[in-house]
Amino acid sequence: MMMRIVCVLFFVSVWLSPSCVSAQVKAVKTWVARKAEERKPLNKFAFYEKALNKEEVREIATLLFDEKLKEVKKKNERMWGGKCFSREGLRMPFDYKVFGEKPADGRSLYISMHGGGSAPEAVNTQQWKNQIQLYQPTEGVYVAPRAPWDDWNMWFKPGLDEFFDELIRTAVVMMDVNPDKVYLLGYSAGGDGVWRMAPRMADRWAAASMMAGHPGEASQVNLRNVPFMIWMGERDAAYNRNTLAVEKGVVMDSLHASDPEGYIHETRIVKGKGHWMEREDRAAIPWMAKYQREPNPTKVVWRQEEVVMPSLYWLRVDTDEAKHGMEVVVERNGNTFTILKNDYKRLIIRLNDEMIDFEQPVEIFYQGNKLFSGKVKRTLKNIAESIDERVDRHLIFSGKLTVVDNGKVE
Repeated sequence: MMMRIVCVLFFVSVWLSPSCVSAQVKAVKTWVARKAEERKPLNKFAFYEKALNKEEVREIATLLFDEKLKEVKKKNERMWGGKCFSREGLRMPFDYKVFGEKPADGRSLYISMHGGGSAPEAVNTQQWKNQIQLYQPTEGVYVAPRAPWDDWNMWFKPGLDEFFDELIRTAVVMMDVNPDKVYLLGYSAGGDGVWRMAPRMADRWAAASMMAGHPGEASQVNLRNVPFMIWMGERDAAYNRNTLAVEKGVVMDSLHASDPEGYIHETRIVKGKGHWMEREDRAAIPWMAKYQREPNPTKVVWRQEEVVMPSLYWLRVDTDEAKHGMEVVVERNGNTFTILKNDYKRLIIRLNDEMIDFEQPVEIFYQGNKLFSGKVKRTLKNIAESIDERVDRHLIFSGKLTVVDNGKVE
């Protein structure tokens, strides 16, 4: 009996020993330990496109993502300390306040956009300084950026997406923000921005709230997985803001009625108030805080806005093909994916172990036709590409399938 116990303990110790770490994991550990200038490109590894198992993916993804966060910190630490992001000749100053104790799962992040618009620089700067005082979450990092432009569309010009991505990534590194607890809000011209940026960058937000802004031609279909609040003063009649807020609320009602698991929303028209709602809209903060982002939702509705994006949640397309108004709608149920609509010649469906069981076949359907049934391999290539693109620990994908012309799958 004693001999049997000794043997069991021996085999357990061997199984847990470092020598049991796979050659692939060892190779990536060695790669990470080297100086950046001494590393060979990851695509030169012999196993770059070969199958990995679940544990190898977990370890390799952790190693590569932690290394990517070090790069983000090195690149942006000084900008965070100086409270100003800069890129391609543009500057986005910001201020921030920290509220409450840090939760075990990381802090929340509130990005709050100020009013102003086509006005002198001093006016927009004053609006920015006012924005940092408007809202006080019970917990979180509350950031008020100063728009990089002094223009009517200052909160949705091309390039703002990259600024917001850098802000989120840096807050994750510097302030231990949980990427599933990032919220977007804005007042007046900042509300204009929420109408556009909440759908355009939908997979970044846990929830969003629009205060006193004008929607323009913005669509709301991308908000399927983003709880959304509309706040407007009853008497805020300039540019028909109050009328349009009601109309957009009805649109959200209709979207939710046709898809009851999505499009969570509330419309608040504040009685007797004009453009200034006298802080009644502060109720949006605890409302948003109830929600966390679902990075791998069971349904993705994606319409390209004026600034086209390469990906949303677990879907990806070629930006050379993407155009304003193009749409794709895909549902997933376990290992089964059903494409309800797809305007693209090439649609990439990305996969991870949170979404599917890689040990079982994946099936893809389009208009009742089965396009694919088969197992998908996990690879270093997919892990590295998704980390480089998004720098988001909850949007790392080890597998992918490409639907071509809604007919075949590669």
